Amino acid sequence: MPTRRQFLRNSAILAGGALLTPDELWAARAEQSLMILHTNDFHSRLDSFPDNHPKYAGQGGIARLKTLMDEARSKNEHCLLLDCGDVFQGTPYFNRFGGVPEYKWMNMAGYEATTLGNHDFDMGMEHLAGLIRNHARFGFVNCNYGLVNTPLNTLIQPRHLVKKGRLKIGITGVGVNPEGLIPADLCRGVVYKDPVKSVQEQVDILRNKEKCDVVVVLSHVGFEYPGNQISDRRLAAETHGIDVILGGHTHTFLEAPINAVNKKNSPVIVSQAGWAGLQLGHIKLSFK
Repeated sequence: MPTRRQFLRNSAILAGGALLTPDELWAARAEQSLMILHTNDFHSRLDSFPDNHPKYAGQGGIARLKTLMDEARSKNEHCLLLDCGDVFQGTPYFNRFGGVPEYKWMNMAGYEATTLGNHDFDMGMEHLAGLIRNHARFGFVNCNYGLVNTPLNTLIQPRHLVKKGRLKIGITGVGVNPEGLIPADLCRGVVYKDPVKSVQEQVDILRNKEKCDVVVVLSHVGFEYPGNQISDRRLAAETHGIDVILGGHTHTFLEAPINAVNKKNSPVIVSQAGWAGLQLGHIKLSFK
């Protein structure tokens, strides 16, 4: 089996219907590659922005996203499609249909896992639990929300495993502090736990017990902040054993993922793909 030290990495962002040139991090022969596609903060943007929109005229929407996904899959045998939360809220589709079309779209697109964003609580946990139970055919991961005394208990798991060819991929998720972001009556019973400690516990399990070849964190804490608030950059720096952190919440547009360094001085890829389906994140891991 490939080991963590053996993978070769290059990365890119698919944006507005075009593939940006990837940064080649290592160049060598590979026995198997894994294409990770990712979105975040979709915010119910099923349609493109209107043609008179001042900034994103005609951009976004599931038709363009699906074209990019299909193109990537046609060129890569092993693809993994992931999301980083805030699937809901932002267009009349959510107000009228309560999230059902969004999850049906994700089923059709072939998403394998997502995490919880603050806006995914906007119609309450009972509503969200019903959506997950009745309409979602993909995994939900979060390791720093205590959900035992909520309707989401058993529906959200601390980790999720996926096999792609000979690769075993471990996925966990982490969420933003609900205080001040989610009304108290919509998240009653949720216990917020230290994100760094919670993520490290799950990464250790994925590495040491599950023997995963790749460990991915789906984050909805934000890319970076000027103060000490937890962010994807801080999460990368204060943990070890993570290969890729895919982020959301801050709607950060990156031309390409960044290369961070963890607490053991090993590399971590950190990425975020804007919002509203305007970009499709694209990271290729190649294993020797």
